[in-house]
Amino acid sequence: MELLDLLREAAPVMLRGAGYTVLFALAAMVGGLLIGFPVAVLRMLPYRLLAWPAGVYVSLMRGTPLLVQMFVIYYGLPSVGIEFTPVTAGILALSLNSGAFLSESLRGAIGAISPGQWAASYSLGLGYWRTLYYVVLPQALRVAVPAMSNTLISLIKDTSLVSVITLTELMLSTKEVIATTFQPLPLYLTAAAIYWLLSLLFEALQRRAEQRLNRAHRSR
Repeated sequence: MELLDLLREAAPVMLRGAGYTVLFALAAMVGGLLIGFPVAVLRMLPYRLLAWPAGVYVSLMRGTPLLVQMFVIYYGLPSVGIEFTPVTAGILALSLNSGAFLSESLRGAIGAISPGQWAASYSLGLGYWRTLYYVVLPQALRVAVPAMSNTLISLIKDTSLVSVITLTELMLSTKEVIATTFQPLPLYLTAAAIYWLLSLLFEALQRRAEQRLNRAHRSR
């Protein structure tokens, strides 16, 4: 089979899988942020009773392979009566894993804000939570954008692991085409090129976001 004919035959299936890859990555990024932000705040509070469980969660998620976490959620939890569909299990595993890394990025960004910002806000009568929301977070977001973008790009690649729980995305779609064409090398290379192009796209969006957020800080 000629290469162009092979790619023409494989394109609809692989592009559909790439679309699912992007959707899973974006869903996991949103889930990771919803988990990571409160975890980052808990770890910064001066209460060990709250900070300790958050620290254990971060250590566990960062210290174990994502593939193992996926197996535990999808194949292990049903043994104790907790079952998830492949889509829910895949997004949950990706969200829990990325949430740990995002919490560290957010914690570092919040910690990078000058203590004088907190003191000035307190002197104006703002409490901890209002200072965090109105003063610190807008500045921390600008600092955290590169690390958060790196996490999203990693999620694009990590979605390839959800194929092990029968969830259709780019890698599983590629395997399905290979099973009918028996041409693994060109199709795997094509899948790698698609992952690369997706990463380049999100890198461009990252640069755009950084430019917008840094606009007020440019020297005149």
